[in-house]
Amino acid sequence: MYNLLLKDLKLGVSPLFFVLPLFTGALMLIPGWLYLLVPMYFCWITIPNMFGGYKSQNDLMFTSMMPVTKKDMVKARVSVIVILELLHLVVAMIFGAVNLRLYADMTVYFFEPHPGFWGLCFAMLAIFNLLLIPMYYKTAYKYGAASTTAIAGAMIFAGVAQWAGIQSPYLADLFSGSGADNTAAQASLLLAGVLVYAGFTFLAYRMAIKRFLKVEIQ
Repeated sequence: MYNLLLKDLKLGVSPLFFVLPLFTGALMLIPGWLYLLVPMYFCWITIPNMFGGYKSQNDLMFTSMMPVTKKDMVKARVSVIVILELLHLVVAMIFGAVNLRLYADMTVYFFEPHPGFWGLCFAMLAIFNLLLIPMYYKTAYKYGAASTTAIAGAMIFAGVAQWAGIQSPYLADLFSGSGADNTAAQASLLLAGVLVYAGFTFLAYRMAIKRFLKVEIQ
């Protein structure tokens, strides 16, 4: 599986997608911006182009000729998605920490990049994965409907979460007010987001295997 993962990373992922997190992460330095959009660039740019690359290279047929199982094929592809998602989030977190130092006294209307905010980002990508991966593995090469549905789901979550954060004084205080200084609350929100991400992604992986086993590769 390790060699299959390396194949997917080297042949299927353009070097641009390893550099892209530096540019999208830098958007965290825009004062008072809607920071939930930053992880969305992974969904908007990386996934459609990466899956399109796999399809144009006829990667499914090529990989099926190798001495690997369908389970390992799914595991490698999901691992690539997770690696790139974590790369986007970690780089954005670094820029987010700089943001908090630069704009400590600024009045904001959207979520600030405190630990609880990153919990929301993990949850948003969890929904994205749960929709994308099983839908994609109905065929393992048609990615249009799967990516569109997953992007829509993530955007709806982001929109509802940010709307609730503006409308609810409690949530506004928890994510950007005095609650942002509550280390226990912030750590709990981050941990909850990570657990949701891990659980949803694993569930998506299991569903994808069941669907892919039914696919006849021709």
